[in-house]
Amino acid sequence: MNETPESPRRRPVDVIRERTVSSDLSPAVPRGLRLAAAYTWRMIVIAAAVAIVVWVVIQLKVIVIPLLIAILVTALLWPAFTWLLRHGVPRWLAIVISLVGTLAIVSGLIWLVVWQVGLQWRSVQDRTVEAIEQFRQYLIDGPLHLTSGQIDDALAQAWTFAQEQAQLLLSGALAVGSTLGHVAVGALLAIFILLCTLADGGGIWRWTVRLFPRAARQPVDGAARAGWVTVVNYARTQLLVASIDAVGIGLGAALLGVPLAIPVAVLVFLGAFIPIVGAVVTGAVAVFLALVYNGPFIAVLMLIVVLGVQQLEGHVLQPILMGAAVKVHPLGVVLVVAGGALVGGIPGALFAVPLAAFVNVFAVYIGSRGWERPDSAVAGELIWSTVPRTRNTRPRTRPTTRPEGTQA
Repeated sequence: MNETPESPRRRPVDVIRERTVSSDLSPAVPRGLRLAAAYTWRMIVIAAAVAIVVWVVIQLKVIVIPLLIAILVTALLWPAFTWLLRHGVPRWLAIVISLVGTLAIVSGLIWLVVWQVGLQWRSVQDRTVEAIEQFRQYLIDGPLHLTSGQIDDALAQAWTFAQEQAQLLLSGALAVGSTLGHVAVGALLAIFILLCTLADGGGIWRWTVRLFPRAARQPVDGAARAGWVTVVNYARTQLLVASIDAVGIGLGAALLGVPLAIPVAVLVFLGAFIPIVGAVVTGAVAVFLALVYNGPFIAVLMLIVVLGVQQLEGHVLQPILMGAAVKVHPLGVVLVVAGGALVGGIPGALFAVPLAAFVNVFAVYIGSRGWERPDSAVAGELIWSTVPRTRNTRPRTRPTTRPEGTQA
C-alpha cells in the first residue's frame, strides 16, 4: 500500500500570508495608482510630522528663538574661537576674547550710527520738510492738478489710519509688555546658551547623542557634524558678503553726498543676513534718502550703486561663495526665505537658510550612508570636539589587532 508523503506543517505566518494574498485586490489596481497611493500616505505622514514640529516650535518660540540665535552667533564666532584654541589660548580666555571682541565691534558700530545721526539729523529733517513742500506744490501745479483741499483730505485720511493703528497697538499693551519681557528673557537665555556651547559643547553633544538608539548614534553624529560645518561656512560666508554689501553701498552713499551714510551701511550689513529681502529693503532706504535730500539725479545714481552691488552679490558672490557653503539652489533659498517669513516673520526669514542648509546636508549624509565611507569624514574643528588639536598635540592612534600566533 503506497503511503502518501506527509505534507509539511505550515506555519501560522504562511497561512496568514496566503489568506492576505487571496483576498488582496492589488492585481486589479493599476500599478501607477498603487505607487501614487504609497507615495501619498508617506508624504501625508511626513507632512503631519513637519506640522507637529512647526506647531511645537511656535509654542516654544521663547526657547527656540534664543537657542537658534545662540547657535548662529556661535557659528559666527567659531572660526576666531577655534583659531585662538589652536594657538594655545586657554578655553576660558578664548571665550572672553571672543565675546568682548564681538561686543566691542557692535558697540563701535552703534556709536558710529548714533554719532552721525546726531550730527546730520537736523539738516536731514529740514531737507525732508522742504522736499515734502516741493512735492505738494508739484501735485498742485503738475499734470494731476490737485487742489489743496484734496491733498489735505488725503493727509487727514492717512493720519486717521495711523491713529487707528496706534489705538490697536495701545489696546494690545499687555501683549506688548509680555513681548518685551520675552525679549529680555530670550536675550539672557541666548547669552547663557552661547556660553554653554563655547565652554562645553562636547559634553552637550555627547549627552544629545546618547538620547538616540545605539544603532543610530554614529549616523546622527556624522550627519550633524557635516551639517554643523555647513552652518559655520554659511555664517562665515554671509559675514563676508554682508561686509562687502555694506562697504559698497555705504561708500557709494558717502561719495554721492547722501546723508547718514554710516547708518545706511550698518543697516545694509544687518539686512544682508536676511537673504534677498534684506538687500532690497535696505537698498530702498538708501535710495529714498538720496531722493529726499539730494534730488532725483543723485537718487538715480544711488539706485545704480545699489543695483550694482546687488548684482555683484547675486551673480558673483552668492554663486561662488554661498553656493559652495550652503549647497542650496538660489530658487530654494527664495522659497525657504518666503516660507520662513510666512511662518515665523523676521526670525523665520533669518534662520530659514542655515536651517535648510543643515537639513539638506543631514539628509544627504544619511541617505548616502556617509558614516560607512572613511573619505566622507568631516574635516575641521567642530562644536562637539572635546579638546581641539594644537601644534604640539599628536593624533591618537588605535592599537592594531593582530591574528593569534603572530609576533609584534
